Amino acid sequence: MVVLGGGPAGYTAALYGARAGLSVLLLEKLSPGGQLATTDVIENYPGFSEGINGFELAMKMKQGAEKFGAKSKLAEVISCSLAGEIKELQTKKETFLAKTVVLAAGAVPRELGVPGEKELRGKGVSYCATCDGMFYRGKTVAVVGGGNTAAADALYLSRLCEKVYLIHRRDALRASKSYHGPLEQAGNIEFVWNSQVTALKHEASLTGLIVSEKNTGNEQEISCDGLFIAVGHVPETALFQGQLALDEAGYIPADETTRTELPGVFAVGDLRKKPLRQVVTAAADGAVAAYFAEEFLSKKS
Repeated sequence: MVVLGGGPAGYTAALYGARAGLSVLLLEKLSPGGQLATTDVIENYPGFSEGINGFELAMKMKQGAEKFGAKSKLAEVISCSLAGEIKELQTKKETFLAKTVVLAAGAVPRELGVPGEKELRGKGVSYCATCDGMFYRGKTVAVVGGGNTAAADALYLSRLCEKVYLIHRRDALRASKSYHGPLEQAGNIEFVWNSQVTALKHEASLTGLIVSEKNTGNEQEISCDGLFIAVGHVPETALFQGQLALDEAGYIPADETTRTELPGVFAVGDLRKKPLRQVVTAAADGAVAAYFAEEFLSKKS
């Protein structure tokens, strides 16, 4: 079994696969953890009541998988052939063959593209309200976006924060109607319509935003401690285009078994079409994929 991607989903699949006696190789192009490794503190993963650094948790996951015999290799897969009985994954230096493949390449948050955004990630800029919202209890924050994720984030943060600005580039939300009433009834959410963030104010961490009104060009400064960007994610699925069906946003539509339309190919974690993308749901996907991969291989033998 080859696992493509070294985040929580990938390393859980590797752990469960190796414990089941499979020969497991995990390929990761950067470093263990994926998005997890860029998160300073994880507070909502069971078993760590005081929280844990994302990179530290990722290394623990890697060590757990390797304890049972899974092997890890830093290598970027540049092409693959998944349809045959033997799957082929090619890196710049080597070609790997497998009877079953777990796709765990993840997804990356879509950025605003504002100067300083990357540098302020974890210092006031976040892409996950449920991950980082607790750090802003009693403070002022802003949410950018107009879809269901932005609406849900604003409501979640309104229960923690003193004030929430919801900034959207249009004059109405794209979010489901079910969100509109609760958002309007929340006494501490202020809508900023037809506007986009053009600059970030900061010292060591974020202190505020410059927001431009699209119709007039007028700018205003909003003082805030945190900015939550909810303008979508980009799944890392370009490599599989033409081999697997993708939905309109590029996600792989695998069900709760994590099986894809190709026999022996499983999709887990943030690249799978699913309602909630968290460390714990990614890990659950990995365990499920290993279970069905083992079942698939046992039927082949």
